[in-house]
Amino acid sequence: MRILVLGGDGYLGWPTAMYFSAQGHEVAIADNLAKRYWEAEIGVEPLMPIRTLQSRVSRWEEISNKHINLFIGDIAENHRFVYSMLEEFQPEAIVHFAEQPSAPYSMHDREKAVATQRNNVLGTMNLMFALRHSCPDAHIVKLGTMGEYGTPNIDIEEGWLDVKHNGRKDRMLYPKKPGSFYHLSKVHDSHNLEFGCRIWGMRVTDLNQGVVYGIETDETLLDRDLSTSFHYDSIFGTVLNRFVVQAVTGTPLTVYGKGGQTRGFLNIRDTLRCVELAVLNPAESGEFRVFNQFTEQFSVIELAELVQKVATSKGLDVELEHIENPRVEQEDHYFNAKNSKFVELGLEPHLLTDEVVSHMIDVAIEHKERIDKQLILPNVKWCFPTPTRNILV
Repeated sequence: MRILVLGGDGYLGWPTAMYFSAQGHEVAIADNLAKRYWEAEIGVEPLMPIRTLQSRVSRWEEISNKHINLFIGDIAENHRFVYSMLEEFQPEAIVHFAEQPSAPYSMHDREKAVATQRNNVLGTMNLMFALRHSCPDAHIVKLGTMGEYGTPNIDIEEGWLDVKHNGRKDRMLYPKKPGSFYHLSKVHDSHNLEFGCRIWGMRVTDLNQGVVYGIETDETLLDRDLSTSFHYDSIFGTVLNRFVVQAVTGTPLTVYGKGGQTRGFLNIRDTLRCVELAVLNPAESGEFRVFNQFTEQFSVIELAELVQKVATSKGLDVELEHIENPRVEQEDHYFNAKNSKFVELGLEPHLLTDEVVSHMIDVAIEHKERIDKQLILPNVKWCFPTPTRNILV
């Protein structure tokens, strides 16, 4: 198949592009390299050095003897670039990772909240119109997030909900309660894409993905120059990465609030397999389908205790510390999300074991000299103080 990976320079986009290329598909990557700018803007970098996208593509082609097409451009700000790219490559499947991925970044201030919405929502809309013009039968596999749902006090279905109200029945998209401007942008994407399916007959699979952990795939292990990013900072890092790095540096594992916040998680290898299953089993014309893409559920305190146990077994002295939660979220809540569709398609999950955490700790130890402990503690609060003066911010 001809597969276009939008956001192919990212943590998930780059391994996905190599994975499909290794399977023999014709792959193209598009990216505007904005993530690297955002990292530089706030002064963070991945734990391991990451080569430029162009050099990674060249190294992959040398090792694999397989070609990857490369498009550098901004899908949100340059609709002509999107039209031209789709017209030239004529993808059969489009894997859409090209979005600002951080909730804390989106909650930093007005400028970053607007930038997040603009980049994410307009990029998806430009893609929709370009696809309708140039390759209307192509299948979009869009990376959403479980964070779109929030933490409702009822079971979370896979995208759709059968509703009975005043004696009548209907099927509608599951109600969303996102927890940040980033998550809210994903909700806008879902609604726009569902509209495109309903009105234009588009084919879309919306992947509501949990928190991804892991840093290695079969392809990244081939050469250090093919590595993907590992972020541990408070803006782009995930909770498990943060705990691992704190354990290695001898600082307490900082649990936000009570630590009862529960989310879905999955290994990066399962992300690649889920995307592959979605691509190889496409949605029908006019179908907007939603898969909840995670394999296990953990609370923050459960993850902290797991890292503490494994780190202690490796001779590290690790303590837990509850700190004020910078986010506005429920710290003790019901959470039961359905995730059967990928298993039905053949997914065999990689689970979060002591061995997985132990390996992550070993990698962090190897690159310990690159860790900046000042970047770990949260510096963005969801409820920032109301200005005391009548000024524009």
